[in-house]
Amino acid sequence: MHVKTMEGLAGASMNMKMMNTPFRVYKEAERRGDTAAMERAMGYVGEFSDKAEDYQKKAEKGMQEDREAAREKAKAEQENAIKKRREEREEQKKRIEESRNEDMDTVSIGESGKAVSDEKPNLDQTGTDRNISAEETGGAIKPEPVIYTKTGGAAGPESGTSISVSV
Repeated sequence: MHVKTMEGLAGASMNMKMMNTPFRVYKEAERRGDTAAMERAMGYVGEFSDKAEDYQKKAEKGMQEDREAAREKAKAEQENAIKKRREEREEQKKRIEESRNEDMDTVSIGESGKAVSDEKPNLDQTGTDRNISAEETGGAIKPEPVIYTKTGGAAGPESGTSISVSV
């Protein structure tokens, strides 16, 4: 809160309270019928009332300055936020440009890979080894399925057993 606002509010409040005393004197003089005391008391009431109005104007001027300062502060904060967003956008644009300009990773295919790709160019699914023999994959051996026991050891298939599933 601005100094003028505080001073204006405090002064106006104090003068309004001080106005009560001469007004009470006025009422007592009115009951007694003492017009001279009534006029003096009303003079004091008028003075305190005028001072309270002056302080009220001072408080209004202080509040106006408070509003202007708050507006300027909000405007400065808004400008700072806009500036910060612009800087962030520029940094983001730079990062995007850098990522576009970076060297791409390259893949080189060896002679055995070229031979495989030349032999089977039309595969149904790329990257799968479906319908490719051991010779085409360069001698890679596919492991047989293994069944593990409860203890974690591999159990080989029992000889002479045949499995049939009928549906």
